[in-house]
Amino acid sequence: MAATRGWPTLEDVEEAKRQLAPIIYRTPLYESGAVNDLLGARVLFKLENLQRSGSFKIRGAYNRIRQLSPEELRRGVVAASAGNHAQGVALAAGLVGTTAVIVTPEGASLNKIEATRAYGAEVRQVGESFDDAFQEAERLARETGRVLIHAFDDAGVIAGQGTLALEVLEERPDAETLVIPVGGGGLVSGMALAAKAVNPRIKVIGVQASGADAVVRSRRLGRLQATPRVRTVADGIAVKRPGALTYAMIEALVDDLVTVDDHEISRAIVVFLERFKLMVEGAGAVGLAALLSGKVTPGPGPVVCLVSGGNIDLTLLARIVEKGLVEEGRQCDLSTVLPDQPGQLSRFLDRIAALKANVIRVNHERWDPAVAPQDVRVDVVLETRDRAHQQAIREALRRDGYQLL
Repeated sequence: MAATRGWPTLEDVEEAKRQLAPIIYRTPLYESGAVNDLLGARVLFKLENLQRSGSFKIRGAYNRIRQLSPEELRRGVVAASAGNHAQGVALAAGLVGTTAVIVTPEGASLNKIEATRAYGAEVRQVGESFDDAFQEAERLARETGRVLIHAFDDAGVIAGQGTLALEVLEERPDAETLVIPVGGGGLVSGMALAAKAVNPRIKVIGVQASGADAVVRSRRLGRLQATPRVRTVADGIAVKRPGALTYAMIEALVDDLVTVDDHEISRAIVVFLERFKLMVEGAGAVGLAALLSGKVTPGPGPVVCLVSGGNIDLTLLARIVEKGLVEEGRQCDLSTVLPDQPGQLSRFLDRIAALKANVIRVNHERWDPAVAPQDVRVDVVLETRDRAHQQAIREALRRDGYQLL
């Protein structure tokens, strides 16, 4: 995954910003008093989930494709992507009048694939990861003459992503810290380059998913390092290996790197839904996850957290919401054994209702081999206020003589 060119400059980012002005939305910086209270700090969120194509990727994709020669545009472009870069390239290709072939991993989000096709691109699914798809995209570029538009390891792409930092600092020149998702590193590289050129004192913190932590591993080892496998709900940053160019820029410009796990990401997605009324994908939620989990500690000045995208599969979202509710103490399950007699289940459920919990599901199982023939196992899923409420319910049921499993 060699870089096509050297480091971009601040002037490259500023030119990208001028070229992108009629193409993209200037997304808002959003502040939530409830989240500020929760974090004990002032945090603003740059909402690129509201961007065209649902993520920041249109910035880098358009900036790179607009630089192609007429002959290159005639040949068309090819790209590898887990989904967001795919949509950005497909949209940008249509805007400049060229064609695009996109290679995605076989497990890529269905809604991202369909959206990419809707923008007019041809989609091919190959392999298990971004890296597998990238190898196929390289092969297609060699065989067809299409121009490869790298998802992150390209100066034009990086400059386009860097426009986000210029927008942020125009609105909030007092920003003290930027918290930015990291996959292959194009976003954090571009934003760090632009932000530190404008304000050398600003702190840049990158956040990776613990199941796709190649950049963190590389920094720890002091050399570019791939992770053998990626597995995370944050599919937009599920990259096995950062780029050579982006890794060099991260080493020079990014102050700190942290990881968050899928439970922490799921909790952040639920907070975005409940407190912000916003749908955010896993990659877009890692910054808030790092703040909520204490992996990033805000200073006295404003923190700007980059929400990179909102393209999440609804089936996955439903599972994440359920897991997030569990993490927040809003749902729990408990089990007990009751005498297999009329009225016993009703009394048990009435007692739960009296403790102000809502019963979501009940399973009444006579055939559990661990349960005596005269008894029945009962499993319930409850909706609760918080973890303290759950503990109070368990203690009250035990006082009433129920044996909880």
